[in-house]
Amino acid sequence: MSKLFAVIGNPIEQSRSPELHHAFAEKTGVDLEYVRRLAPLDGFEASVRDFFAHQGTGMNVTVPFKEQAFALCDQLTERASIAGAVNTLWMTDGKLYGDNTDGQGLVDAIQTLNWPLDHSQILIIGAGGATRGVIYPLVKAGVHKLVIANRTLARAEQLIAALKHTVPEAQLQACSLDELSGDFDIAINATSASLSGAPLNLPESLHFDHAYEMAYGKASSFLDQAAKRGVPVSDGFGMLAGQAIEAFYIWNGIKPDLKDFI
Repeated sequence: MSKLFAVIGNPIEQSRSPELHHAFAEKTGVDLEYVRRLAPLDGFEASVRDFFAHQGTGMNVTVPFKEQAFALCDQLTERASIAGAVNTLWMTDGKLYGDNTDGQGLVDAIQTLNWPLDHSQILIIGAGGATRGVIYPLVKAGVHKLVIANRTLARAEQLIAALKHTVPEAQLQACSLDELSGDFDIAINATSASLSGAPLNLPESLHFDHAYEMAYGKASSFLDQAAKRGVPVSDGFGMLAGQAIEAFYIWNGIKPDLKDFI
């Protein structure tokens, strides 16, 4: 009997998780079914409970429910606790477990590109939930200095204040987008600005050797600006595949090779 998995969100039809997990299953010989599940905005908990009550094995969580999933769990991994959000659920002995694989997905994608992380200096643009979810895994992968730039400086400062005790081995700094300058190994865009058409103008005083866009599948002004500077660029499909591989490994005990899927 095949195992049942799902990705839950609202909207959900755009999710590429089913094709990824079915590709992993074909590569590894795991017998599974993976479906999209649309939850009403006010019906997330009921949808999760129903899924696991009907022999569901594991569930991925996408927008806008990651914080609700965090609150719903009986047990959290360390990285989920630090991220304050959950994107991977499973049930064991009647308890709902939650993890956040987004940050590890980003780390694995960057490492697959052979971009430097050990002793690196990283810039992340944006101080929202996407940024919070990747700081701990990035530092554990060897990042030495991490600067968070945000339109509202106070929000970046609040994020650093909340997380600095979790990664004492790294330097965390905040700055406003207006103050953005310096030299970085990798610049990461964690905002939706470059996709929505809102201006995200990178100043000439900012220098970086690689550019990573967390989003995927759409034009990105961030990547366009980076490409004009002649630096290597990547969109976020590798991160998407990487976080999916990490979830697949949690559920099935087998870890596909990311290089086979990007």
